[in-house]
Amino acid sequence: MNYEENEIALLIIKNLKEGNRKALQLLLDELHPYDIAKQYKQLSDKYKQKFLYYLSTEELTSLIQELDKDLQLEALNKLSKQKSSQVLDLMENDDIVELLSDLTDENVNEILSNMKAEESTVVKKLMNYPPESAGRIMTDRYVWVRQHYTVREAIDKLKEFAEIAESLNYLYVIDDERRIVGVVSYKDLILANLDDKIHDIMYTKVITVSALTDQEEAAKLIERYDFVSIPVVEDDNKLVGIITVDDIIDVVIEEANEDIVKLAASGKDITFKTKPFIAAWRRLPWLVVLLFIGLISGSIITGFSDTLQQVIALAAFMPMIIGMTGNTGTQSLAIVVRGLVSEELDGDLLINLILRELRVGFIIGLVCGALVSIVGFVWQGNIMLGLVVGGSLLTTLTIGTLSGTIIPLILYKLKVDPAIASGPLITTINDILGLLIYFGIASAFISIL
Repeated sequence: MNYEENEIALLIIKNLKEGNRKALQLLLDELHPYDIAKQYKQLSDKYKQKFLYYLSTEELTSLIQELDKDLQLEALNKLSKQKSSQVLDLMENDDIVELLSDLTDENVNEILSNMKAEESTVVKKLMNYPPESAGRIMTDRYVWVRQHYTVREAIDKLKEFAEIAESLNYLYVIDDERRIVGVVSYKDLILANLDDKIHDIMYTKVITVSALTDQEEAAKLIERYDFVSIPVVEDDNKLVGIITVDDIIDVVIEEANEDIVKLAASGKDITFKTKPFIAAWRRLPWLVVLLFIGLISGSIITGFSDTLQQVIALAAFMPMIIGMTGNTGTQSLAIVVRGLVSEELDGDLLINLILRELRVGFIIGLVCGALVSIVGFVWQGNIMLGLVVGGSLLTTLTIGTLSGTIIPLILYKLKVDPAIASGPLITTINDILGLLIYFGIASAFISIL
């Protein structure tokens, strides 16, 4: 069955109206959980309850794990207490932790009390790890074996836990103290003889991550080594869980969104659904600070009022000088913030980056300065005015590019998220520098303008 999305929606509603559970099931069997969740979100409240009622526990679990937090809670509340408990027990524990992270203690305790004791215990343990740490996003649903196992025994265990484990790509080898001593890939098992011992085929140089490591660092490791999962350890190298690549993709998207928010100086997350007052309130603090910093620009212009009065044409180039300087700084800021995600910063790389951006700023400034010099001469018929404006632009673009590079690097070295060096902040700083340089050069050559 190949239906268009709108056709699927109409068929779902038709089957719900007619109570045709079998036809609905045949339709849903052809859809991915993401697409089922998309269809669920489009249903009116009138049909959502019935839709959930027709799904099996496994289908409900897959559906709910594809929804946003608010809709997850909404769907769980529409289920009976028994059914919601079954769904929670089947959900990935790290997904439950994410669901509970913004709830009150009372609501958290209520949800945990509806789960099986062993599942709620695991969730509580995960919630004790710091937010955005590897421990928060790991799962305990992996397959481990002892090094004395034969390949046959390992495969038997893999089959036994295939339905429970989140990832079957690796088997983790542990000792009697649950310390990780090796790892065996699914491919290694297939190629080995059934009577081979695990300790003979396992890989002993295991890359691990501490449960307290920042989730962004864990993402870098998985990207660096092209893993599909990575083991998480605590003291004495004890294996406590694994992080899978699907969770890392969520982390990367989340971190990217956070950086975009910070680059825009808009404070907390703002979505399409955020109410106007709340959106404005979240964006105001930074902008108010920048407003007062921006007043410095006004005082600079006032301080050079005599220069402006003598050569009125200088005012025509002010917006261009300010705008271009801010633009180049923001470009450099974006490049640095993005690069810090994937690069290990050392002394040589730091120096090379700064020198590279210095050259980039100079080249950009040289080209733009030459062009604006020609424009200034043709427009005003004053070659010195063109040279002053062009020279100012060359200098400000070079310095603006450097400030957009150096400021986030300094913050990074001070253990502050470099994305805090937001676009508006860099732009405001460069506005001040641009005006100082522009009017400083113009004042120096005022006698020949």
